[in-house]
Amino acid sequence: MDDLPPCPKCGSQHTYPDGALLVCPECAHEWSPTTDAPELSAAAGIRDSVGNVLTDGDDVIVVKTMKIKGAASALKAGTKVKNIRLVDGDHDIDCKIPGFGPMKLKSSIVKKA
Repeated sequence: MDDLPPCPKCGSQHTYPDGALLVCPECAHEWSPTTDAPELSAAAGIRDSVGNVLTDGDDVIVVKTMKIKGAASALKAGTKVKNIRLVDGDHDIDCKIPGFGPMKLKSSIVKKA
């Protein structure tokens, strides 16, 4: 078991094989031993609700109607948000929404336009 590579996500040495994949018990990351680790981490990125990789400056569409605390109306599904900025954290999109102003969104409630 000493010949198994460390986890590419967290660096843990306690990886183990599970069928065709390698698994990290500390962060629950799964990867194929045949893929190169740098390619995997570069492709990971922040993804939208349908799996498209998001980048700074993308336009997205809200896919779920959400109530906004302190606002008179809800943020409706289908609202287009232009020129997003990706940030670290739970709410990983920084943007300005017409009619609402600056806001942080989760990538799981948007899709790339």
